[in-house]
Amino acid sequence: MLQEESDLSLIIAQIVQKLKGSNLYSQLERQAWASLQRPEIKLESLKEDIKEFFKISGWEKKLQNAVYSELSVFPLPSHPAAPPEHLKEPLVYMRKAQGSWEKRILKSLNSMCTELSIPLARKRPVGEQKELLNKWNEMGTDEPDLSLFRPVYAPKDFLEVLINLRNPNYENGDSLSFRTHLGLIQVPLKVKDIPELKECFVELGLNIGQLGIDDSTQVPPELFENEHVRIGQKVLAEQDSAAAQQYIRQGSPTALRAELWALILNISSQPEVLLCFSRDTSVLSHFAFNSASPPKSYIRGKLGLEEYAVFYPPNGVIPFHGFSMYVAPLCFLYHEPSKLYQIFREMYVRFFFRLHSISSHPSGIVSLCLLFETLLQTYLPQLFYHLREIGAQPLRISFKWMVRAFSGYLATDQLLLLWDRILGYNSLEILAVLAAAVFAFRAVNLMEVTSLAAAEAVLADLSTLKVMPLLQIFLFATVT
Repeated sequence: MLQEESDLSLIIAQIVQKLKGSNLYSQLERQAWASLQRPEIKLESLKEDIKEFFKISGWEKKLQNAVYSELSVFPLPSHPAAPPEHLKEPLVYMRKAQGSWEKRILKSLNSMCTELSIPLARKRPVGEQKELLNKWNEMGTDEPDLSLFRPVYAPKDFLEVLINLRNPNYENGDSLSFRTHLGLIQVPLKVKDIPELKECFVELGLNIGQLGIDDSTQVPPELFENEHVRIGQKVLAEQDSAAAQQYIRQGSPTALRAELWALILNISSQPEVLLCFSRDTSVLSHFAFNSASPPKSYIRGKLGLEEYAVFYPPNGVIPFHGFSMYVAPLCFLYHEPSKLYQIFREMYVRFFFRLHSISSHPSGIVSLCLLFETLLQTYLPQLFYHLREIGAQPLRISFKWMVRAFSGYLATDQLLLLWDRILGYNSLEILAVLAAAVFAFRAVNLMEVTSLAAAEAVLADLSTLKVMPLLQIFLFATVT
């Protein structure tokens, strides 16, 4: 009990400290000072009167949403004495693997720079900068914008790293469940089984209305859709992030989705300076709870001197092939560039970064791969063993879907319904569930294939699939 209270106090202190540096804190401070001129604010009850003023004026709700937003990305509980690197990733072998992967990427990046005769970091005369304007982005520390060239790595390269991941302190024979896991991912992480997933995704149950199922043309709108839209409008009127997150678990009406996502992500309607993502240094803050670390570059001739070190790219994120698919679906929701960018940035630092970094987090790509393989092996063993025997390990097919959060594979309306649930549950685990559900749906055809190429052909086109029926059937109609 005392430990829980201590943990809570620590969390509160850290959130307060972070909010003190925010624009909201400055606004609240100004509003508090301005309220002193109001006749209803009395000196003898100053604290209570200002709290009431914040409540009536809507500022209390904005503060609640900001706190809720911070809690959504707050690192998993750890020991108070744990060093900073444990907040990034508690398992040493995961940290080492991520470090090795980063060195490999940086080596590739440096090779690309050598090939193009462009240093990662260099101070140039203004005249030379102007000459290179068409090729290089002059903002920030005037490094080259490598997004003009080619991605540094492809997801399949990353998969090979994950396949070779091992815990050196854990023998394969130490656990019966681990010994019998025949997938490509061979690390002992705890992942959910279907009964646990049912409990986690209870709002997706067969007896609960869902957009993506109950809004089809065959279902009269008065049975579910009309009432769901009415509730959504009320949630938006209340401007409550927690209520919006709960509501969106049943899907968002198309007309309300843009506003609901912004409310859940606590994105204000105030205009913001639009930056190139690679130049946005505010993204660096997410590395406090990301197992990855931003790559450093040094001004030529100053190698090893920290005062001449710069992060490259300035946001610390090196894109991979297909990275742009994280933002592409948002273009269907937001027409104002600044709002679109804010939503993408928040989606990235909350969710998408976990899909290309090595960690033990339940929403990390390692856990998602293991969850996918475990679900297939446990609940579709005949299919799993067949594909394995013909050299078509299922993960080699599904990995690209999960690492891009299915963007570019599903039809846009279905992808947005899937991302509704990611936001609603604040979890990426549903990606692994959907990947397994796709294999279950195509199981009959897959049982007839005799090669990896044939299996890939069966699963090449997902654009006609309906996400919610697949998820419901796999989770709630599978015999466990």
